[in-house]
Amino acid sequence: MQFHLDGFQPGDPRVLPASAAAQLPTEQPPAEVDVLIVGCGPAGLTLAAQLAAFPDIRTCIVEAKDGPLQLGQADGIACRTMEMFEAFGFSERVLQEACWINEVTFWKPGAQDGGIVRHGRVQDTPDGLSEFPHVVLNQARVHDFYLEQMRRAPGRMQPYYGRSVSAVAVDAQAADHPVTVTLARAGAEQSETVRARYVVGCDGARSAVRKAIGQQLVGDSANQAWGVMDLLAVTDFPDIRSKVAVQSEHGNLLVIPREGGYLVRLYVEMDKLGEDERAAHRGITLEQLVAAAQRILHPYTLEVKDVPWWSVYEIGQRICARYDDVPAERADRQLPRVFIAGDACHTHSPKAGQGMNVSMQDSFNLGWKLAAVLRGQCAPTLLHSYSAERQAVAQQLIDFDRDWARMFSDRPAEGGAGGVDPKAFQRYFEQHGRFTAGVGTQYPPSVVCGDATHQALASGFGVGTRFHSAPVVRVADARPLQLGHVARADGRWRLYAFAAADDHRDPGTGLRALCRFLAEAPDSPLRRHTPAGQDPDAVFDLRAVFPQRHDELAQETMPALLLPRKGRYGLVDYEKVFAADGRPGQDIYALRGIDRAHGALVVVRPDQYVAQVLPLDAHQALAGFFAGFMRAA
Repeated sequence: MQFHLDGFQPGDPRVLPASAAAQLPTEQPPAEVDVLIVGCGPAGLTLAAQLAAFPDIRTCIVEAKDGPLQLGQADGIACRTMEMFEAFGFSERVLQEACWINEVTFWKPGAQDGGIVRHGRVQDTPDGLSEFPHVVLNQARVHDFYLEQMRRAPGRMQPYYGRSVSAVAVDAQAADHPVTVTLARAGAEQSETVRARYVVGCDGARSAVRKAIGQQLVGDSANQAWGVMDLLAVTDFPDIRSKVAVQSEHGNLLVIPREGGYLVRLYVEMDKLGEDERAAHRGITLEQLVAAAQRILHPYTLEVKDVPWWSVYEIGQRICARYDDVPAERADRQLPRVFIAGDACHTHSPKAGQGMNVSMQDSFNLGWKLAAVLRGQCAPTLLHSYSAERQAVAQQLIDFDRDWARMFSDRPAEGGAGGVDPKAFQRYFEQHGRFTAGVGTQYPPSVVCGDATHQALASGFGVGTRFHSAPVVRVADARPLQLGHVARADGRWRLYAFAAADDHRDPGTGLRALCRFLAEAPDSPLRRHTPAGQDPDAVFDLRAVFPQRHDELAQETMPALLLPRKGRYGLVDYEKVFAADGRPGQDIYALRGIDRAHGALVVVRPDQYVAQVLPLDAHQALAGFFAGFMRAA
């Protein structure tokens, strides 16, 4: 973490100076904003925390509930989401509080007494998939971290609670603030009106914003009711502190250990539903949920002491065709102004543990694009890529969840006769480890994602996939760290230049020639797209990695671009140059398949996805890529 750039400031360095656009405590939302976010769920708060970091963007978030979430709802946090939390700066706090999911055990019907027996045990996340584990933490705590981040950011953003959307209108002829949103305030007779440049509906499965733009959730239901409850209980079931999938003759159950060492969540299979029946119609009680769990866990006992939260739901998979207000037939001549994210545009069962995670990734994808357009860095056509990229990801989740939920709800049967083979169920879980960890997404070629022409130069950084971090050593102070952790959720592009074996000697080729092009050439992306007067890394954060040991490199011989002078005092940033970690199994070149003879340039988007892998001397290709969607400063 870097601070004191513009002068020494005492106190918590995570509290940034307030901007001119910072929110002052007011009774009503502002009349005009750049972005209005509807909904304080995971998707809405991810977007709000990201936009609050930009001092020049005025953002407002409203929520129908009367205050912050306190308990219940989602809890699983995938490895990929932890990587995103690191960019926001609170991953360590999540790791301290959360329950780490290390193993999954599988149970099936036993031979006697209708009881259950353990038949399998697998590692939850394969080795090397991420530097972060899969963890479980109450969704309300995730909200707390985001809310704190918003309060500390330059925008000083805080939600306006007790506001629900009653109307959304887009004036296509308006030159500025074309979206008008009418808000109904709880307990007040008068409505409130907010005019915005863009509106993002993160208001859940019954989204008023989605209805206002004419989008529909389309899909099907498995017609199966499930209950979920958080318990403090006494039990002799031996795997109560592990993630467990139980298939029994009395139904199926999923055990999720919770944070704190005592709390546990149970997903319990209940009744089959009629064709058009909803779970709410059955009037299922907490006592029925507990009794069903006790039957399924037989011969083990379950004595429930306290139930902080419980609910009943039906399994279904539904998705919107588009995530914005542009009809498909008008995409080539109409720009989006209203977006939807999270449960507003896709719903599925909670047993795959992906709902909250995919929702947050939706708005993390959208946030940097909105910021780039609002700050004049990119043309508004960039915003079309949000729906195109994220709708396809959600469709993959829907397809996976449909199969996973069906297998989970099916009756166990050895060999698959008349049900699902428990071993086949375990194999399906193992085969989809990348997907459940959240790292299976790969965006196709687009204006902000190149092709794989030069993939062989860095085979472990797949174009279109998330940047898979690896260990390095910072040359300036010999500190070992994860390369991916230098990136913040600040809207900047990352240029990771991996030097070839001889690049530290030859000034005319490779990495040094790349630095000279970026610093001096008229068509350099840095010179073309960085506004005058801003720090040289304000838009593009260049980092260099060398295959040599850190003590074989001389920091003072590095190109000036890797020792940039920044801030009002022109202080030198010494944290741009890294060396491979020489410890066994830690070499980033070997771990990520980087060509030592030629090196590679890995271009990473603000949402941590690899946009390009290029040769170090592909200067014109690099310039052309950014010129394809970015405006000259």
